[in-house]
Amino acid sequence: MPILNINGRDLSVDGPEDMPLLWVLRDHLGLTGTKFGCGIALCGACTVHVDGRAVRSCSFPLSAAVGHAITTIEGIGATPIGAKLQAAWVSAQVPQCGYCQSGMIMAAAELLNAAPSPSDEDISRGITNICRCGTYTRVRAAIREAAK
Repeated sequence: MPILNINGRDLSVDGPEDMPLLWVLRDHLGLTGTKFGCGIALCGACTVHVDGRAVRSCSFPLSAAVGHAITTIEGIGATPIGAKLQAAWVSAQVPQCGYCQSGMIMAAAELLNAAPSPSDEDISRGITNICRCGTYTRVRAAIREAAK
């Protein structure tokens, strides 16, 4: 049975090695903050961190996750950047429906780790997640606020 390090905890999981990490998180571990969107790694609703890098968990197999540190939306608030982003998301009133927001925050956390004072171009290049409600202006404002 594979052991995954998720949000700083070692957890044993059961499932086929080609099962997407998304379903391990949601269905086997009850971590439902990571959302299913498109299923083909385009929308970003399923974004989590693997060793600090944002990955689309709907296409990331369980076998590739073993031996790596996985951070989900449930754990990102324990990091300084994650806590700042979550506060900025509330302050800037980013979510409308909120469905994509966990993935957006995870992508923004990777961006701020790489570029602590991102330009508009950095934000556009780093945040490729799709928001059907179109809250991109507020996402950008929240990222700028968290970067201060």
